[in-house]
Amino acid sequence: MKPAEWAARHRSGPLDVVVTGLPSDAHTWNLIYIQLLLEDLGHTVVNLGSCVPEDEIVESCCKFQPDLLVVSSVNGHGFNDARPLIGALRSRWELAGLPAVIGGKLGVSGGRQDEADELMRAGFDAVFQDGADITAFESYVGSLPREVER
Repeated sequence: MKPAEWAARHRSGPLDVVVTGLPSDAHTWNLIYIQLLLEDLGHTVVNLGSCVPEDEIVESCCKFQPDLLVVSSVNGHGFNDARPLIGALRSRWELAGLPAVIGGKLGVSGGRQDEADELMRAGFDAVFQDGADITAFESYVGSLPREVER
């Protein structure tokens, strides 16, 4: 897409959200739960599913132009898989400002704050550790602007 096509994009109303698992995570129940939660909040969701390759996530975000990317992990490898993904997203000019969050079981040693901090430094806008109250995620989503301009 040309930059002028992106600049002309205006939206008012519900958010368009892409929900995805990571390449090494075959779990789906978490993705369905997040999809249903977001839809209950009035948003439109594209669920890419589980075991999604990094390049497919990036290209899907370019294609769908979401207002938010939600990455979920259950298997404990989220921390390792997420760092290259966020790097790939942030390297694309058209995705540089895309709000991206990750949540779930991000490491096999439990929810370590240093891992969450590193993911934030790498480019995620929010990290929701396993066991976090779902209202924190709902509050984050609710804080995003309904009018998006890129």
